[in-house]
Amino acid sequence: MAELENEEQYEVMIQRIEELLPLVSNETPLTDRNMIELVVISNLVEEYEEKYYPIEEPTLAEIIKDEMDERGITQKQLAEMLGVSPSRISEYMNGKAEPTLKVARLLYKKLDIDPDFILGAE
Repeated sequence: MAELENEEQYEVMIQRIEELLPLVSNETPLTDRNMIELVVISNLVEEYEEKYYPIEEPTLAEIIKDEMDERGITQKQLAEMLGVSPSRISEYMNGKAEPTLKVARLLYKKLDIDPDFILGAE
């Protein structure tokens, strides 16, 4: 299948998607020409974005910080929750140390962070 060759084509396809979205719904048959066009263009745009605008996985520190912000807790409070020193939390946040298995379990239990992500599994 063809692919988008430049940013101009990408922008035109984004505009076309915006035009097509109001014309289809979950009930639209897959054989409908607007639905077919939307699927084809969406796939082209997705491939272009994966190539030129890849989304990187967040770091463990970024996830911890997001969860702390969401819960309104400080590094000191997190240290108390995990039974480690505030300086250890700082090391996790700066990438200077990785959590032990015990701390990884607590990050999962207390902040609901996916254990596979904490342990670096894919």
